[in-house]
Amino acid sequence: MVTFDRPGYGESDPDPNRTVKSLALDIEDLADKLNLGSKFYVIGYSIGQQGAWGSLNYIPHRLAGVALIAPVVNYWWSSFPTNLTMAAYKLQPLQDQWAIGVSHYAPWLVYWWNTHKWFPGASVIAGKPNFSASDRELVAKRRSEGSPTPLPTRKDYVRQQGLAESIFRDMRVGFGKWEFDPMEIANPFLNNEGRVHLLQGDEDGLVPVSLQRYIAPGPALG
Repeated sequence: MVTFDRPGYGESDPDPNRTVKSLALDIEDLADKLNLGSKFYVIGYSIGQQGAWGSLNYIPHRLAGVALIAPVVNYWWSSFPTNLTMAAYKLQPLQDQWAIGVSHYAPWLVYWWNTHKWFPGASVIAGKPNFSASDRELVAKRRSEGSPTPLPTRKDYVRQQGLAESIFRDMRVGFGKWEFDPMEIANPFLNNEGRVHLLQGDEDGLVPVSLQRYIAPGPALG
């Protein structure tokens, strides 16, 4: 299994022109550089879903399979019914509704919106994510047990390129206008030679399960 720092994270150079497509091509290039073979699996977690959906759309011929774990949704994908997205959108804390809306409608304001002190930006960036009760219990348990690497150290490593080209770039790309709709991607595994799995928790307070059920109804969601 290979993990990598996406552009702007860790020690990877920022890419001011990063898109969903460029990330998929980065994945393909990395796989070739590491001689992973003609086909490989891609796992996308949370906002890292950009690489997974992008791979399905732009490099499907290179995929042996894809797994998406609690993938962040874009409320403006055209296949979503408006009433469904609005209901899911309003489930988010008000500060997240604002931050997500700014990411889509005024991406040039994302940095300012999430760093000024007048009112809170996105809850995740503010360090107060909308965790469910069970999530909070797990976090408390981990803290009580201790961690081999202090959390601030990991955070400093991840964000060493700065927020603008890491998290804020992700928000601009993830909630911006996509060149494709994931629900309209053609099946890359017509002969059942691969699978696409989407796993999502019922009580996830950050990613609405209702939208995931629309994308991929099935027993994996829950």
